[in-house]
Amino acid sequence: MESDCRIPMSCLRPRVLALHALFWGLVSLRVFGAALLSEDKATVKPVVTPCWHIEEFVVAAECFQCNSFQLSWAACLPTGYIERVNCTRSNKDEYKSCRSSLLDEHRFWKFEGVMLGMTVLFALTVVARQRSLDRLASEKVRRQIESI
Repeated sequence: MESDCRIPMSCLRPRVLALHALFWGLVSLRVFGAALLSEDKATVKPVVTPCWHIEEFVVAAECFQCNSFQLSWAACLPTGYIERVNCTRSNKDEYKSCRSSLLDEHRFWKFEGVMLGMTVLFALTVVARQRSLDRLASEKVRRQIESI
C-alpha cells in the first residue's frame, strides 16, 4: 500500500530539517541584511533637477551624436545623442538626451531583417519537419499494408 504523503520520509529526518532551517535562515539573513545595508547608503547628495524638467524650453541645437569628450556627460549616457536646449524662464543653456531618427530607422530595418530571416528559417524548419513526418507516416502505412 502506497502512502498519500508527497514528502519523502528521508526529508523528515531531524538532520535534514535542521540543514533546511539553517540554509533558509542564512538566505533570509542575507536578503534582509542587504536590504538594511542599502537603506544606510540612501544618504546621497540630492540631485539637481535640470531646468527643462520644470519649465518651458526651446531647442537651440537639434539632436546630434556625442563626440568622445561628451560621452562622459550624464546627458549622453542614455542614447549617445544630445540636443542643446535653452530654458525660457531661467535663460539657461543645458544639454538634454534625445533619440536620433536616423538611428531609430536603422534599428527598425535591422529588426525587420532579423525577423524576416527568422521567418524564413522557421518556415524551412516546419517544411522539413512536415516532410519527415509525412515520410514516417507513409513508411508506417506501407509496413501495415505489407503485413496483410
